[in-house]
Amino acid sequence: MLHRILLGLAAAALVAGLVLLVAGRGGFGSHRTAGRATLQPRRPAEVAAEATRQGAAAAVAGAPAEKQILFGDLHAHTTFSLDAFYMSLPLATGEGAHPPADACDFARFCSALDFWSINDHAEGLTPAQWQETIDSIRQCNAVGQDPAHPDTVAFLGWEWTQAGAVPEQHWGHKNVVLADLDPDHVPARPIASGRYPTPPLWRRGTAALAMGGPFHDLARLQSEIADTPECRSGVPERELPRDCIEVAATPAELFAKLDDWGFDSIVIPHGTAWGAYTPQGSTWDKQLVGASHDEARQTLLEIYSGHGNSEELRDFGVERDADGAPACPEPRPGFLPTCWRAGEIILERCRAEGAPAPDCEARAAETRRLAARAGAYPHMTVPGTRFDEWLDAGQCRDCFQPAFNYRPGGSAQYILALSSFETPRPRHFRFGLIASSDSHFARPGTGYKELGRIGMTDSMARGGAPSAPAAEAPAQPRAWDPKRELRGLDLAAVQIERVSSYLYTGGLVAVHASGRDRRSIWDALQRREVYGTSGPRILLWFELLNAPGGGSAPMGAEVALAETPRLRVRAVGSLEQLPGCPDDATSALGPERLARLCKNECYHPSDARRKIARIEVVRIRPQQRADEAVTGLVEDPWRRFECPPDPAGCTVEFEDPEFTSSGRDALYYARAIEEPKPLVNGVGIRVEDGRVLACPGPDGAQDDCLAPAEPRAWSSPIWVDVAAPAALAP
Repeated sequence: MLHRILLGLAAAALVAGLVLLVAGRGGFGSHRTAGRATLQPRRPAEVAAEATRQGAAAAVAGAPAEKQILFGDLHAHTTFSLDAFYMSLPLATGEGAHPPADACDFARFCSALDFWSINDHAEGLTPAQWQETIDSIRQCNAVGQDPAHPDTVAFLGWEWTQAGAVPEQHWGHKNVVLADLDPDHVPARPIASGRYPTPPLWRRGTAALAMGGPFHDLARLQSEIADTPECRSGVPERELPRDCIEVAATPAELFAKLDDWGFDSIVIPHGTAWGAYTPQGSTWDKQLVGASHDEARQTLLEIYSGHGNSEELRDFGVERDADGAPACPEPRPGFLPTCWRAGEIILERCRAEGAPAPDCEARAAETRRLAARAGAYPHMTVPGTRFDEWLDAGQCRDCFQPAFNYRPGGSAQYILALSSFETPRPRHFRFGLIASSDSHFARPGTGYKELGRIGMTDSMARGGAPSAPAAEAPAQPRAWDPKRELRGLDLAAVQIERVSSYLYTGGLVAVHASGRDRRSIWDALQRREVYGTSGPRILLWFELLNAPGGGSAPMGAEVALAETPRLRVRAVGSLEQLPGCPDDATSALGPERLARLCKNECYHPSDARRKIARIEVVRIRPQQRADEAVTGLVEDPWRRFECPPDPAGCTVEFEDPEFTSSGRDALYYARAIEEPKPLVNGVGIRVEDGRVLACPGPDGAQDDCLAPAEPRAWSSPIWVDVAAPAALAP
């Protein structure tokens, strides 16, 4: 009898092990495909009506008519990105799979974009997914009618996603966008910064069996990633097999591999001031050195996205002690350092224990020291905290819709003020400025209406009251070394509740293009004749009026001038939106798909325009020597012009009389700022009388956290260098 029982137990264990093995391999799940885009085209009348409205507005503003302004989004993820897959799961309040075909339909019918690109994370893209992405983007273009006048142009691309534990190892995230789609101009593989770690097989199987449903699909995807080998290093691109994951650990390696392919591409850094993964004290200085920057490819910078604004330079950050180690700065009126707040939390706990005051002060000081050295994760040095205990620590209080845990050393203004002196002629970043959505739900161009915090932003926090304090929250800090302790996706490290107050509906890139076709859009991107908006389709023109040789030079231009620069900004507000969706979107998608994908709200313009409240001009004069402080080189705003409340827009002209006498190169860019309106997460984390006003509140997912703020557009700079003196005649 005992023998039979043991045999039965052994057989049961064997069966359980086999089931666990099959589940871990994704045997009970399915491979998620790219889907099929809707074949019905947008009505030509809708596209033509938009061009007519824009042309009329440009004529009233006196703007040139030879180029049309087209709006797009060059940063969109689908659930082919592994993090987007996680976010789609019920455990993360997700709404299920959103494959590449959804992004195509959303761009064409929900947001009515003129162009967009797909940018799934290369680190988790399998060879099969890459080929399916290519096929899906080709299909999206094929249904767009006449290639010379398409309803939407879809570009192929991916995201190179890197994060270092310490500033010296951190390079950040960059989108690669490809010009062409024909087989002879598409890389066989995207290029990743590394490999996403996947859980061991037994853990994948346990999770799939316990959670069921889409977790079986996740196990299958994780197995496909784990089974794909890494490409051999040092081998020319075309000699590598198609079915491997290619890795470039640094920007220099990425640029070299793109050069090896030789295809026309643009590399766009983004999230440069976003502190959710950027270590404290990170700056962009090292990215201007040697092969870490590619002037030919890295020509655009994402200044704003659904993950926040990275524009503004501030003087807060991590300080250094006598040994050069990170040290915690003291609070100031506009900024509460997270490391300082960490010390205050431990101090409060220590006092509650009744410990002697000197002992509590010593613990607080040690907490601040540890937190300053914890990279992007100073909060991990204090165990057992609630999100509201951190108040608004680490946030830029006076920035427009700032990135979470703002890192000013990665702000666009800091980047544009930098110079490198490793060569006789100083080297600079000369980025055109764009904005995007960074949507992880296959929704490019989400910012057309301020609604749907869950789904139209990347928020995963449903809200409700803060959790109760930990029963035995320790009054001692712990050392937390991100190089040793951070493994994969750690939601405690990411601070989902706090980050969700700094996620927005997202921005757009606008191009001044000679036509609607792919090549015209690409040429405008390469000329940097582009600007970004925080979501609304603001019309913006910025030009140097006295360019060398006569005539004017548009945004994105570089000139050398020996006289006073004269500049002009024209801006016209975006169109007020009607509720619901236009007929072509309703008929193409049908009621169920319209509700799931567009949430029954589409880009649906009226004929009424919002007012431009003011125009601001920023002047930056880049470093002339390596030890020159960057903070004194950014003048924001340098000029400020209040605009009359006129729906026809606002035009201003101005000069820089200091240019010729200063002997300094300068760059100028303009902000066109609309009148305030309620925006999703309009004010971020709110603190009153030392208490956090949590958002969302009791309504949870129904609360869009609306608060008044000022939508805006950022022009690309115009660079005006000091012209060399003319040679004297003999």
